[in-house]
Amino acid sequence: MKTVLTYGTFDLFHIGHLRLLERLRGLGERLVVGVSTDEFNREKGKTTVLPFSDRIEIVRALRCVDLAIPETCWEQKVADIREHGVSVFGMGNDWEGRFDDLRTHCEVIYLPRTEGVSSTHIRNTLKVLDQTHVRELKQALDLISSIVERFD
Repeated sequence: MKTVLTYGTFDLFHIGHLRLLERLRGLGERLVVGVSTDEFNREKGKTTVLPFSDRIEIVRALRCVDLAIPETCWEQKVADIREHGVSVFGMGNDWEGRFDDLRTHCEVIYLPRTEGVSSTHIRNTLKVLDQTHVRELKQALDLISSIVERFD
């Protein structure tokens, strides 16, 4: 059985995540997905909106995913490849070249991202609703108003 392995945070799960996982599943008979824990994300300097327990539950519920496991550190990849009999390690092409060292253990591929969607873009869009951002916008408007008043 050909097993494919990938990893990700999968915060603010979107169509790009789904399409990537479906394409990876199409490369084999079994897809194993490592979901980054909250602790590991903090080590990477990332903050998530959704907690690990929600993110892994979402990934586990997908038809294209056969097994979802916690990703706790960078070093676990080789052990996971061995433990799950992985033939293909796949990631989005935004990680191009970062995992080439795994080629001694299995095939490594980088698939194109879905254009026009990313968790970062969604997060930035949601910032508009954040109270801190609204206060910053109000301060900027107040400053602009005071400058305009000087010219009246």
